[in-house]
Amino acid sequence: MPWRYLPLLALGFSLLGAARAEPVGYRLDPTHTSVTWEVLHFGTSTLRGRFASLGGDVEIDRAARRGRVAVEIDVRTLQTGVPVFDARLRERDLFATADHPAAWFVAERLEFDAAGHLQTVTGELTLKGRSIGLTLRAVRFGCYTNPLWRKEVCGGDFEGRLRRSDAGMDVALPFVADEVVLRVQAEGVRQ
Repeated sequence: MPWRYLPLLALGFSLLGAARAEPVGYRLDPTHTSVTWEVLHFGTSTLRGRFASLGGDVEIDRAARRGRVAVEIDVRTLQTGVPVFDARLRERDLFATADHPAAWFVAERLEFDAAGHLQTVTGELTLKGRSIGLTLRAVRFGCYTNPLWRKEVCGGDFEGRLRRSDAGMDVALPFVADEVVLRVQAEGVRQ
């Protein structure tokens, strides 16, 4: 091969590398994605609940170490395992599910470590029409090729904390703690 073609070959390989560096989109798998919450009750035990229905999309550009997350949570599907308590939580002074049936989490600040592993996702949670800053810390994150779908799946476990009073839910303070711990399990299928 003549040497004069080496610059063109190098340009071709650099363009291939640039193409691989583009953002990749993932759709959240509702069967492997959930949000649970925990709040301390009278300093003795922890109340726990979950939202049974949510969906959304994630975009990750590993080379640029950035991304975007957009999640919609159907707040009406909250469950604690105690139907009477679930009904109470849906009332206007708490989740107000009749007036605000959905919550959203949108994040455009994803932080990665030097090796390219996702560390934190920072954005805004909109709950009851109020925006609350929220950072989710990655407890673990990874990707694999699903043997059934033959598609890449990425996901992990994330934790965050917020104050329920920031969403106007100050019922029973201070007996029921203001701080709420969020635990998010998420898996997205490459589109």
